[in-house]
Amino acid sequence: MIPAKFDYTRAATVEEACQALAADDEAKALAGGQSLLPLLRLRLAYPSTLVDIGRLPELQGVHDRGDHVFIGALATHDEVMRSPVVTAGCPLVALAAATVADPAVRHRGTFGGSLAHADPAGDLPAVVLALDGVLVARSASGEREIPAAAFFADYLETSLEAGEILAGVKIPKLGEGWGFHYEKFHRTAQAWAIVGVAAAVRRSNGSIQEARIGLTNMGPTPLRARAAETALQGLELGDAVRQACGEAAEGTSPPADLHGQPDYRRHLARVLTHRAVRTAAGTP
Repeated sequence: MIPAKFDYTRAATVEEACQALAADDEAKALAGGQSLLPLLRLRLAYPSTLVDIGRLPELQGVHDRGDHVFIGALATHDEVMRSPVVTAGCPLVALAAATVADPAVRHRGTFGGSLAHADPAGDLPAVVLALDGVLVARSASGEREIPAAAFFADYLETSLEAGEILAGVKIPKLGEGWGFHYEKFHRTAQAWAIVGVAAAVRRSNGSIQEARIGLTNMGPTPLRARAAETALQGLELGDAVRQACGEAAEGTSPPADLHGQPDYRRHLARVLTHRAVRTAAGTP
């Protein structure tokens, strides 16, 4: 299908991009285009103007900033998954980025674009949420930081305001003693996750001291499995961990579609959480 008519402008600076977006409520930012272009072709989005931010150097790159890793919004999934800075500082992000779609999409799609699109079936929002990431927004008036828990507002909606663009994401380094894993169930390599689980686990003296669990496609936004996180504290690996992971679906509202009903997704969340936690804890 042919997209509806729109104007196009290529921003030379972040400030110019913000001004263009602020001047038109129906304008959309365009970076890698892997989420937006399919919506345009299906006429599910009708922007009046596309503001191309894909060549802004201020939004590019991956940077080690001591206690956190800063991932520029225009860093591609492929760049993120291959970055030694990401692999060393926040390996869960690299693991999840490697599961996004296929190589063609990973070479064009951007880290910031995936988060700003806010699809709960996307892999990266749940990971950033589990790691307590902080999203950095830029506008003509300056910069503000938004905790991941406050960024994802509803289905395909974020707390970005008019005239703001996502400049990058701060991912805290968790330090020693942590293990990570991203477990995903999907039909094909290119398909969205039916359910995904991002797990970060810290063990000490054989028991789980802390767990962070992010859920993909279990509600209108990415979710933290808070009940399971609490239940896992202090447990040694075994049947008790399996039972604690059974709490992963508590408080969720998974969708119903051709790929699965809510009860099926809740079952998957419990099973995949157990797998992700065991793997993150170092037990195959």
